[in-house]
Amino acid sequence: MRKRDVKTRRGTIKTPFFMPIATRGAIKGAVSSEDLFDLNPQIILSNTYHLLLEPGIKTLEKVGGLHELMKWDRPILTDSGGFQVFSLSKIRKISEKGVTFSSHIDGRKIFLSPEDAIDTQLAIGSDILMVLDECVGYPAKKEYVRQSVDLTTLWAKRSKEHFEKRMKGVLKSKRPLLFGIVQGGVFSDLREKSAHDLMEIGFDGYAVGGLAVGEPRERMLPVLKKTIKNLPEDKPRYLMGVGKPEDIFDAVRLGVDMFDCVIPTRNARHGSLFSYIDVLKTKVKYDIIHIKKEKYSTDIGPIDKRCSCLTCKNYSKAYLRHLFRVKEMLYARLATIHNLHCYLEMMRCLRKK
Repeated sequence: MRKRDVKTRRGTIKTPFFMPIATRGAIKGAVSSEDLFDLNPQIILSNTYHLLLEPGIKTLEKVGGLHELMKWDRPILTDSGGFQVFSLSKIRKISEKGVTFSSHIDGRKIFLSPEDAIDTQLAIGSDILMVLDECVGYPAKKEYVRQSVDLTTLWAKRSKEHFEKRMKGVLKSKRPLLFGIVQGGVFSDLREKSAHDLMEIGFDGYAVGGLAVGEPRERMLPVLKKTIKNLPEDKPRYLMGVGKPEDIFDAVRLGVDMFDCVIPTRNARHGSLFSYIDVLKTKVKYDIIHIKKEKYSTDIGPIDKRCSCLTCKNYSKAYLRHLFRVKEMLYARLATIHNLHCYLEMMRCLRKK
């Protein structure tokens, strides 16, 4: 199992690691920055698309960036916004220049170029920037995916050139990192081409995008395995958006270093709580607790006796079920803290293997 630290300007991150998603500068579920420090993730992820729309780049620049705004002094990775543009915006126009889309908030037209994506992330104060890419859903015809790979490569080249212009004169120790994103759908030959083209450009790390977008697991893992073999050993590898515990476990064994996913936070808000995740030699073992079930109405025990999170140390399943049923905001906070704790503990166990 790989153990390749990721060195950023705000500290070194030990791999493998999971990034809780703070899409708009906050973890959904009323989790504060103080809660985050208690949970102790090494890094969080925020989203360029959403922050571009609100509070906007001018505001972020005036307040000193997202770190200052949310009082978070550890690394932040920002997605370029590509996935959200292609998944949330019903009206969009893609060209070599970039993408024009309609805001899902107020409908106004916005143009985002590869250069704009870099500028936006620099204004946010990101420590790891992602290039703008086109994320193609599943299924998709091979010829369309081929054209998308070529476009993503062109955008990656422009992103790198603009990034270097913006970083001219900046000490290496003060520069953020820039990652390329390998695309290619479920077609291994296109992913090999994408990886090769990106390595020719040269990045600080390489992400695998466009998986877990509808394809069955039995197709995802073989494609991931072949893709990872085409990436350099000495650079971080990031599997975007894949987050079931068993998928993280298998991906770590294949050589992936970095993960993010909405599963722990979204599941928490919807009443699905993870038991403690056991990391065994060949698999992970866990249960899902559906807290709304009647059997928990008088269960005064914690979600899991082995868990040391704030929620399990102080509250019972009966109380959490009550909060969930009456739609108290406190439920979302306590449930989210628990699920994130389980994921972060799983990563700590994986780092010890």
